[in-house]
Amino acid sequence: MDWDGLQYFLMVARHGTLARAGQALQVDATTVSRRVSALERALQQTLFERAPTGFALTAAGRALVPHAEAMAAAASRVDSASEGGAALSGHLRLSVSEGFGSSFIAPRLAGFAAAHPELEIDLVASSGFLNPSRREADMAILLARPRRGPLITRKLADYSLGLYAPADRPDWQAAAEESPLGRAGLPVVGYVPDILYAPELDYLDEIEPGLRATVRSSSILAQRRMIASGAGVGVLPCFLAAEDAALVRVRPDQTISRSFWLALHRDIAPQPRIRAFIDWLDGAVQTHRKLLVP
Repeated sequence: MDWDGLQYFLMVARHGTLARAGQALQVDATTVSRRVSALERALQQTLFERAPTGFALTAAGRALVPHAEAMAAAASRVDSASEGGAALSGHLRLSVSEGFGSSFIAPRLAGFAAAHPELEIDLVASSGFLNPSRREADMAILLARPRRGPLITRKLADYSLGLYAPADRPDWQAAAEESPLGRAGLPVVGYVPDILYAPELDYLDEIEPGLRATVRSSSILAQRRMIASGAGVGVLPCFLAAEDAALVRVRPDQTISRSFWLALHRDIAPQPRIRAFIDWLDGAVQTHRKLLVP
């Protein structure tokens, strides 16, 4: 497969328009368009839906992304070796929330791991976070920007949450659309209030003032399963729920907005393994930004 064509494809997937992809590649938009069209003809597949607002990946395009990302990482590794550098090795530990780690990073990590087989990667996806300031992790993806510590921090991505109901309960869906949840008598799934590990997760008031969960868990993955199986309605991140056929979003105009923040100890920021992972993570977030913020 033509690597140059995949490189153009990947830049359009990440940046969303021919113009921005061309800027990243330092070529004009016409060249980008021609190379992407040539790749589609070679594969006999449509990789993008074209619209006035930009390019959106088709199912075939989404399936191709991890392969293109793996080839990009491998090409970067070859370039480093040809310049006298060594293959990435050592240990990399990332601390991240359970939902984002399990549902967004884990399914996309294979390409990065395959490109750097000598690198050991720990994905610590759990409720609560390890602390880069105390060297418990190399990096953390947090729900709020840290205020203290010898850290480099920046926003990684915005994401949206919405209200979801079981797909097999149209009566609950209708009730949630037409009246306040409390008045409708619907069970509500949510976090356990007294062991909430981050204030950013206390969002039921943003759905309705005074709304309380009646079926609770400290795990967002458990909450998703409980809602899907009929325990109640509840708030879920869109990246976690949008592709689950057992869930239906209700009140789609009612959206809760949050952000993920990347934090790492400033002493390790220049290390090649750290730079390579952050580049890969930024690329994954850009490519799948419509999943994070539909």
